[in-house]
Amino acid sequence: MAIDDLPDEHEQSERVRDWLRQNGFGIVAGLLVALGLIFGWRWWQGEQHVQRVEASVAYQRMVADLATGDLDDARQQVAAMQGSRYATLAALELARAQVDGDDVDGAIQTLEAADASDPALEPIRRQRLAQLLIAAERADEAVALLQDASDPSGLETLGDAQVALARSDDARATYGRALAQLDVASPGRGLIELKLADVGGEPTPNEAL
Repeated sequence: MAIDDLPDEHEQSERVRDWLRQNGFGIVAGLLVALGLIFGWRWWQGEQHVQRVEASVAYQRMVADLATGDLDDARQQVAAMQGSRYATLAALELARAQVDGDDVDGAIQTLEAADASDPALEPIRRQRLAQLLIAAERADEAVALLQDASDPSGLETLGDAQVALARSDDARATYGRALAQLDVASPGRGLIELKLADVGGEPTPNEAL
């Protein structure tokens, strides 16, 4: 291209204006979307922080209520924490206080209503609930609750529920599965062996290692 063929300043300006007229709306819209995402992300982070702080405050208040015996307010705090990372832990604490106060039915209701989404605490919630159901002579519900249990503690409680229902054969198999996951030095192993013996079983050579 010859130098004389190059667009002059006016032509260049016109081309820029034409391009902006054709693409300006898309550029502005893109900027607005980007700014919206940035501010939306910051707002969401702020909301998450506020919720975490509020949940922490509610949990501390619930613990204080339990220390003073104010279970009514503690129940309200537990309900307010639903969906937070403290929800299951708070329900477990409240249920323990209710059991200490001889309110087994209340403890069952608390654990049944508890948030079941925490993978670390859910096995504990299910086991404690099953133990209370057995104590309340609702062992059939405990068996249904723990039918998929695979950890030693859950299996032990499942075996206890089966014993309560006079299902000794099932209990022997369940206690054996629990023992198979425990080494000889594991805390609680001796108790499971006694329970197994009570239903006519004994550890297999592998279980006794």
